[in-house]
Amino acid sequence: MSAEGAGLHIRRASLADVGPLSAFARRAFHDTFAPDNDPADMAAYLADAFSPAKQEAELADPQRTCLLAELDGALVGYAAILDGAGHPSVPARHPVELERFYVDQAWHGRGIAGALMTAVIDAATHGGGDALWLGVWERNTRAIRFYRHWGFERVGAQTFRLGADLQQDDVMRRAL
Repeated sequence: MSAEGAGLHIRRASLADVGPLSAFARRAFHDTFAPDNDPADMAAYLADAFSPAKQEAELADPQRTCLLAELDGALVGYAAILDGAGHPSVPARHPVELERFYVDQAWHGRGIAGALMTAVIDAATHGGGDALWLGVWERNTRAIRFYRHWGFERVGAQTFRLGADLQQDDVMRRAL
């Protein structure tokens, strides 16, 4: 079944979504990266990055937009963008960072990621952005393929700390 045929709805998150967003974000990150990382590093990162308090602070930040993808009311994906966030590898007048982009693994390949990316691009463009950029783990080949399909190109690199582990992310950019 495609996402459209199942009642896909994408909306902006509100503070009322903190609990479900925190739980979903934690699970999505764990499912994506736990098989390739040390459990202690994963636990440390998850406890900090996806706590309800952290999600609440991010949702309250006027520079951030969090979009939720729901199928018949169930959360199946989300994306977070940060308006005006630059990076040395991303020359832009008004850069927008795609901080997070996750779809529940059970729904991979069914159109949700494409619909969510369309909503991200619309939100970034509507906010005046002229470049959308992201950091993606260099070993996450599925995500890199997806971003390339959407016009992102590798323009640099940055480090990402997962617990005590310093990892390498590709920095990718696309014009808006």
